[in-house]
Amino acid sequence: MAPIERVTMFKIPKREDREKVLEGYRVMKKTAVKDGKPYILTCEAGEAADEPRAQGWNLVNKSTFASKADMDFYDQECQAHAQFKQLVVPVKTDLMTVWYESATRDSML
Repeated sequence: MAPIERVTMFKIPKREDREKVLEGYRVMKKTAVKDGKPYILTCEAGEAADEPRAQGWNLVNKSTFASKADMDFYDQECQAHAQFKQLVVPVKTDLMTVWYESATRDSML
């Protein structure tokens, strides 16, 4: 089974709020644990390029999980993610999340 790739996009109007959310991702990346161990394989975030194709989405996160069970834990039980959401909810105007298992990942990577 391929790892789970999860992409979340935000519309956050104020630049200072986007900076706070990015710092929140930095903190969460260090503090998210399952059974006492880090479980998020990768967690990358940044501001989207300001261009028409972005359609107003201005902050993007891509996270990788070893399994759907790990992603479900992230959504339902992870304390670090719960704290992060408390930071994001008041400042976002929209959010979209999609996830997938890669059909094209090179197995040698």
